[in-house]
Amino acid sequence: MGQVTFKNLSKSFGPANIIDGINLEIRNSEFLVLLGPSGCGKSTTLRLLAGLETVSSGKILIDGKDVTELEPRERDIAMVFQNYALYPTMTVAQNIGFGLKAKKTPPKLIKEKVNDIAELLGLTHLLNRKPNSLSGGQQQRVAIGRAIVRKPKVFLFDEPLSNLDANLRLEMRAEIMKLHRELGATTIFVTHDQEEAMAMADRIVIMDNGLIEQVGTPTEIYFQPKTRMVAGFIGNPSMNFIEGQISKNCEISMAIGRIKVNIPPNSGKDVEVGIRPEKIKLDERKSKPTEIKVKVLVTNVELLGPRAVVKMQHESGQQLTSVVDHNEMDKYRVGTKISVSLASQALHIFPRIRD
Repeated sequence: MGQVTFKNLSKSFGPANIIDGINLEIRNSEFLVLLGPSGCGKSTTLRLLAGLETVSSGKILIDGKDVTELEPRERDIAMVFQNYALYPTMTVAQNIGFGLKAKKTPPKLIKEKVNDIAELLGLTHLLNRKPNSLSGGQQQRVAIGRAIVRKPKVFLFDEPLSNLDANLRLEMRAEIMKLHRELGATTIFVTHDQEEAMAMADRIVIMDNGLIEQVGTPTEIYFQPKTRMVAGFIGNPSMNFIEGQISKNCEISMAIGRIKVNIPPNSGKDVEVGIRPEKIKLDERKSKPTEIKVKVLVTNVELLGPRAVVKMQHESGQQLTSVVDHNEMDKYRVGTKISVSLASQALHIFPRIRD
């Protein structure tokens, strides 16, 4: 088992609240990703769970047991750090077996377990090497091996792929997911990379300013964002936002036009209307009552492999971004005016927060 529960968890450094009373339940065997901008509190949350930081208030429970005041070694948790934290004077075998040796495990059993982990991670031929002679990916595997050899209840990963190049990140991402499926242990993974989170997570926790903005599956987070912050943070290119006002007949009036929509409760009169770039369609046919059709000026086109990002401007000055297949690029020539449509069912409505 490896169920983790945060109850009103808070952490302050002086007057600054880094974690501000969060509540969260992480399921046994779940792969959960903590995602958010730099400084949102995700790494601090992980360090509180690991026992590397003291809790200011609230509780941490593992399988129902309060571990808030326990030492790190008493929590049955293993952590993989961003910089791997390998011992430079030890061999790969000694690094992997270090935790077992500290627990006074018999040398014969240590050797057996180290060999098993090395075979699982493809490190057998490197067991007598020192960390400084290994590549970044190999060092990452050693760090993971050291974590899993003890078979803890919970694995913690603090941005473990951020120091790797793009191709190696993809390779290690697949390796970590494969290990998770084979081991079945609860895994909590911190990253600021939304693509990484969307690809790996069973559920994603979006954090900002020490608070949880939303918890959900990758599909829920992307297609059903609950807050303006989540909507703007997830997606590349990011969601378009247009200021609007709600009228009595459930129409939203914007600089680019008016449209009737289903208004979420507690939206208020002043709102922000969001639409994903891929939902803005090039469309020459006659508009429907459930669409806004507008003329826009193409200001820039960027080819990104199989797709292209198109920047546009409405006569009101409103900027819009669309994503199209690369085969459609010729329809979007810089300096030309085109018609685009926005369907009401593709719009996300958020209360407008004034500074």
